[in-house]
Amino acid sequence: MSLAQLGAGLKVEDLHRLSDEMVDTMLDLIRDAEDASVVFVPVDPEAKDDYAADTADANLAWTLGHVIVHATASSEEAAAHACELARGIVFEGRSRYEVPWESVHSVAQLRQRLEESRRMRHAYLNAWPDEPHLEVTHTADYPNAKPRNAILCFIAGLGHDDAHLGQIAEILRQANSYPPLRLR
Repeated sequence: MSLAQLGAGLKVEDLHRLSDEMVDTMLDLIRDAEDASVVFVPVDPEAKDDYAADTADANLAWTLGHVIVHATASSEEAAAHACELARGIVFEGRSRYEVPWESVHSVAQLRQRLEESRRMRHAYLNAWPDEPHLEVTHTADYPNAKPRNAILCFIAGLGHDDAHLGQIAEILRQANSYPPLRLR
C-alpha cells in the first residue's frame, strides 16, 4: 500500500490517535526492559547508517537508547514539517534535533523521551489551522520521491517509527537472552 493510500481520508484527529498508538506501542515494547538493555550493544550484521555524522559509526550496531532517540527525532521532524505544510508553507532544509544517544542509560530516560515526543507531536498537530492547506506539498530530495502534503508527511514519520519496531524488539530479545554479568 502506498503512503498516499494510507493517508487517504485521514484527518488531524486521526493523526493524534495514530501518534498515541505508536508511542504506546514503543512504551509497551520497553515495558519490562531493564536499564542494562538500554545500553546493550546487539549483534547486528546489517547495521548500516548512510547518514552517520561520523563515517566510523556507519556500521555501528545501535543500542536501544540510540534507536528510540533516533525514531522520536525523525517523527518530530516529520511533525514539524507537516505543521508547516498544513499552514501553507513549503519548508526548506531540516528541522531536527536528536538527543545524544550516548547520554541515554536508563529505561526511565526512554519513557521520558517517548512521552516528550508524544507531547511534541501533539503540539505540532495542535498548531495546524482549522482548514489545513492540504494542496501544499513538498518532495523529498531522494530518487523516486513523491510529493507529500501535511498528512502524508506526518504519517511518513509514523512509518519510520514502525520500521524501527522490529529492531527494538530484536535488541530486547538479544539483551534478555544475554547472560547477566555477575560481580564477584
